[in-house]
Amino acid sequence: MSQPDLPARYGETYRDQPVLITGGLGFIGSNLAARLLDLGARVTVVDSLVPSHGGNLANVEAIEDRIRINISDVRDPHSIAQLVKGQRFLFNLAGQVSHIDSMTDPMTDLEINCRAQLSILEACRLHNPTIRVVFAGTRQQYGKPLYLPVDEQHLIQPVDVNGINKMAGEWYHLLYSRVHGIPTTSLRLTNTYGPRMLLKHARQGFVPWFVRKALLGEEIVLWGDGEQRRDLNYVDDVVEAFLVVAATPITIGELYNLGHDEVVSLRVFTETLLEVAGQGSYRLAPFPAEQQRIDIGDYFGSYKKIAALLGWRPQIDLREGLRRTVEYYRDRLPRYLD
Repeated sequence: MSQPDLPARYGETYRDQPVLITGGLGFIGSNLAARLLDLGARVTVVDSLVPSHGGNLANVEAIEDRIRINISDVRDPHSIAQLVKGQRFLFNLAGQVSHIDSMTDPMTDLEINCRAQLSILEACRLHNPTIRVVFAGTRQQYGKPLYLPVDEQHLIQPVDVNGINKMAGEWYHLLYSRVHGIPTTSLRLTNTYGPRMLLKHARQGFVPWFVRKALLGEEIVLWGDGEQRRDLNYVDDVVEAFLVVAATPITIGELYNLGHDEVVSLRVFTETLLEVAGQGSYRLAPFPAEQQRIDIGDYFGSYKKIAALLGWRPQIDLREGLRRTVEYYRDRLPRYLD
């Protein structure tokens, strides 16, 4: 089954249904909100708009009159208890995603990626136990791969605080499904890119920072030899995975990797980005000590499990995804800088 067939799998599932997206003013959340509106859903987004995180009102300027926006922190149990009431679906994307920040400020990472996740699940248990929940996990939970491609049976051995806390957040969701009957699923995302990424700083992964540098015509610095391999998913493909999983009851209580067949080195990624942007340059440099300690080397995942069950597979190749990304930012770049 090809990706264009996926909407047939969820049909009218979302039409006129109330949907809550935590982290909904961020990168993936805002793209998901726009897609849900196309499907006729009634969308509420909740976001704290913490300046160093990914929330940005520019992400929803084209749809802000069609969604409900709640500026709130998922760490507030009273707020989230009210927000989950009456919702049919919850896409739980709120999280602290910076690996470096998790090592320098581990308590904040713990609060957002663990304590807040328990507050969300408790709110569901007490006020809306039938709400359909899909959680955004991460490939960082695996740590340094023992074999490639990484499948869901791979040992979990995170290399930083963020990976540990995201792992705990995921397992809370699966536990609440098994013990309390809350219908949850987790998607372990690989590097995701596309329109509406945070470009303000380099602490949320290499992709948005490299895109920023290329758009400004500045030099990109690659740590090490630049040959570390990665797979990347364009955000539209990731959004479709969330939608088809949430609409398919057989996925309840399960976890799934996302991934891509196109595996590239960071050097090839950078060269492709600079070609698409038409400007910029790069150089190699030794790893900073704080980066070297948590570097995982090569990573690319197997998405065979979700492909076999649901027919999901990525449709957008790297060059096309980067072309769409660069095109989005060309006239909007000031809204995404400092």
